[in-house]
Amino acid sequence: MLPPAVERACQMFTAEQYRAKAAEFRASLTNTPRPPNETREFLDLEQTYTTLAENEEWMAAHIDKTIQRRKNYDNRAALAEDEEQILKCLCASVLMRWNTVPTKLQRELFDCASSIGDLQQTTPLKGRIARFLHNHKNDQQKSD
Repeated sequence: MLPPAVERACQMFTAEQYRAKAAEFRASLTNTPRPPNETREFLDLEQTYTTLAENEEWMAAHIDKTIQRRKNYDNRAALAEDEEQILKCLCASVLMRWNTVPTKLQRELFDCASSIGDLQQTTPLKGRIARFLHNHKNDQQKSD
C-alpha cells in the first residue's frame, strides 16, 4: 500500500468528474470571447478531459481485462517503499531526459501530471510543475 499522501495524489477521478471538467472548459469558451491561442488551449483541455472520461468508462466496463492488485500483501510497508522507489526512479529518469522528449509528449506528460489529485488544485499544481521544470530545464546538460 502506498503512503496516504501518495495514495491520495495518485487517485483517479471518475468519468463524471472528468466530464464535468471538460464541460467547464467548453462553457468558458461560450461565455467569453477569447484569442485564438487561448481558444485552442481550452479546446485541447476539453478534449483531454473528455478522453480521460472515456478511458475511465472503458476501464470500468473492462475491469475484468485489467491487472488487479492482490488484496493481501504480506509486507505492505516494504511493497509501498518499493513502489515509491520505482516511481521516484521513473520520475527522475523522465526529468533527466526532459529536454530530449518531443514537445507534444512534454505537453501530454505535463497535462497528465497536473491533473493528478484534487481537481480544485489543478491550476496551482500546474504552476508548481511549470516552475519546477523551468528551474531544472538545464540540469542534465550541466551534468553532462
